[in-house]
Amino acid sequence: MEAVHPFGPARLVPAFLQETPALSATDAIRSMPPTSATPKNQLLALLPARTRRDFIADCDRVELNSAQIVTQAGEQIRHVYFPLDGFMALIAGVDDGQRLEVGMVGQEGMLGVSVLLGVPVSPHVAVVQGAGAALRIATVPFQRQCNGNVRLRREFNRYAYVLMDQLARAVFCTHYHVVEARLARWLLMTRDRAHTLEFRLTHETLSVLLGARRAGVTRAAGALRRRRLIRYSRGHITILDERGLEAAACSCYAADLKIYAQVLS
Repeated sequence: MEAVHPFGPARLVPAFLQETPALSATDAIRSMPPTSATPKNQLLALLPARTRRDFIADCDRVELNSAQIVTQAGEQIRHVYFPLDGFMALIAGVDDGQRLEVGMVGQEGMLGVSVLLGVPVSPHVAVVQGAGAALRIATVPFQRQCNGNVRLRREFNRYAYVLMDQLARAVFCTHYHVVEARLARWLLMTRDRAHTLEFRLTHETLSVLLGARRAGVTRAAGALRRRRLIRYSRGHITILDERGLEAAACSCYAADLKIYAQVLS
C-alpha cells in the first residue's frame, strides 16, 4: 500500500542558513487574527472541532519570513508554533561551529515539543526554511490547554513520538547511508513540505544540511543528475523524476512516512 504524504503546499525560499536575527514582533512577524475553521495544520486538524476551536482562540496567526531564526538552542521557548503553509529546519550544532539539519517541521506538526515535557527550552536552532503562515501560542496558555484536555495532550504526545523518531533516524541516516541516498531523501522531504519541484540550493548549503563535505555533495548531485533524476545548475535544482528519486533515496524516507501514518493518521 502506497504511503500518503501528510504534507501540503508551502512557499520555499531556502536561504535559511544565513546569519539572520531572531524573530521580532516588528520585522519578522506580522500578526493576524486566527481562524477557528479547520486549519491547514494537520496536527490541529486531528482534534475534535470544539477542542480545536478553543485551542485556536488562544493563538495568533503570524507570518514567518525566510531565513529567520525562530528559536535558538538553549534559549527559553516563548511560543509554540503550528505551521500552516511554511516549514522550518531543525539544526543541531557543536562548539566548533559545525551544523547539521536533524529534522523538519511543517504543517504536519508543531515547533516546541519540549514544552510538553515541562522543559520550555529549545534543544535546537529552528530556522524558517519555507516562508509562510503559522499559528502561534504562548507557552503558558499552551500548557494550560494541554493540562486541561486529555485528547489535546494525547495528539500532541503522539506527534512528539513521531518527531523523536525523525530526530533519531537523522543520526542513523547520517552515519550509515551514502550521501547520494541522503540527498535524494532530503530533496523529497523538502518537496513534500514546499509543494514544489524546484529549489535554489548551493553545494555549501547542502553540505551543512547533510553533514557532508562539499566535494561529496558535488559527487552526489552529479550522480543524481547523470541518472536524470534531477537537473542541477548554478545552485538551481529541479526534480525531473519523482519516482526515480524515491527509489534512489535511502529507506529512511519511506520509514518517516510510515511512522507518521501509523501514529497520527
